[in-house]
This record gives sequence, structure tokens and C-alpha cells, in this order.
Amino acid sequence: MSNAFVDKIRSYVPLQADDAEVLEAACANVRAIPARYDLIREGDKPGPVFVMLDGWACRYKLLPEGGRQIVAFLMPGDFCDMHVAVLDEMDHSIATLTPARVAMIPREEMERLIEARPKLTHAFWRTQLVDESVLRAWIVSMGRRSAIERVAHLMCELFARARNIGLVENDRCDLPLTQIVIADALGLTPVHVNRVLRKLREAGAMDDETGKLVITNPAQLAFVAGFDDNYLHRRSRRVA
Repeated sequence: MSNAFVDKIRSYVPLQADDAEVLEAACANVRAIPARYDLIREGDKPGPVFVMLDGWACRYKLLPEGGRQIVAFLMPGDFCDMHVAVLDEMDHSIATLTPARVAMIPREEMERLIEARPKLTHAFWRTQLVDESVLRAWIVSMGRRSAIERVAHLMCELFARARNIGLVENDRCDLPLTQIVIADALGLTPVHVNRVLRKLREAGAMDDETGKLVITNPAQLAFVAGFDDNYLHRRSRRVA
């Protein structure tokens, strides 16, 4: 079975056979995690590095009144908080959104990989920098984009990320996100998200079948969003 983490690292740097074997071995501790399960919570002491092998997860923060703000989505191949161990406690939570297979790499093992494998270290740093680029794009959305632009931009981004890791098939990919989850990521209400998605469907820009995302008119959706995937730092710069 293909290892999504190894595949993602290989997309950033060419890997020798022994590099891939080391990464495979590091992912030996794999757990099947149910949906809506907190891998770690804000205030906890940092633990192992979580690697998403299958399924989706999110980073989030809870507000005092109980509201949730999602600050990132994690797809297969993504890993969490390589350097968070320098902190005394977590400043956010990480939870699965779908059933998932998650590898847990001990901090000591990750540190050994960083020290002994410069090529892997370069790839790790690159993935972290891309994560920061995505976060900046989200900040721009929250601060400056209208509701329809926010939704369109997120759909473009998720489709591009799914395509980059080989999860797009027949011009469609899984979209296991409820309208509540999308609302929590974009600072909108579920009712507003529903209205915007309907507008995008009626305009022929996209379709969100049950659990699937289809970009029916890439140019139109990208125009609405003002989307340019240069911040994902991949070879292709088109939505589809």
C-alpha cells in the first residue's frame, strides 16, 4: 500500500530508496481513529508528530462562548507540528473530521530524522513553509474577501491540494466537509454557506454532490475567488 506521507515528501525532493524506507519505518505506529476525535487538545503537553495517512482532520481553536474556528484542514500526507515540542503546551487542538489512519512518530525519532537526513529536513521545512502560505491565504480571505469569494477560494484550494496528492479522479474529489465545518473555517454561518454554495452551483462554477467536489467551470470559479495557487508552491498553477 502506498504511504501518503512518503508520496508527499517525494513530491518535494527526490528520495533514495533508503530515505523512503526510513520514512516508512517511522510511520510504523499507525492507529485507526474515528471521525470527530481529538488527537490532541489545546492546553495538552505536545506529544508525537501526527501523520495523516488516510482521512481528513483539522486544526481548531475554541472561543470562550463555545464557538469553533477551524484554522487548517489536514489531508493524507500532511503532518502536524514538527517543532511544537519547544512549547510547554498546545495552543490549538487537532481533530479528525473523517475516520482516519494516523501514524504517530515520537519526537525523538523525528529529531533523529532531521539530524541524520538533510534531504528529508529540506522537504520537512518546505512542507511547513507551504502550511504557513496556506494560513496567510486564509487570513486574507477572512480579512478581505466577500462570503462568495471565501467559499470559492476554499473550494479551489481544496481541489488543488487534492489534485496534488492524486485524490482527483474523473475531475472530482472527496469533500467530506459539512456546511457547519465550512462555516467554522470561513467565519460564516451554515445558512450563509448553504446560500453561497447554491449560488455557485446555479452559476455552473462547481457542484458539491454528496461528499464530492466537482469544479465544473474552473476558470469561472477561479475568477470569482481571485484564486492563484502559487502559494501552494507546486508545479501546476491551474484549478483543474
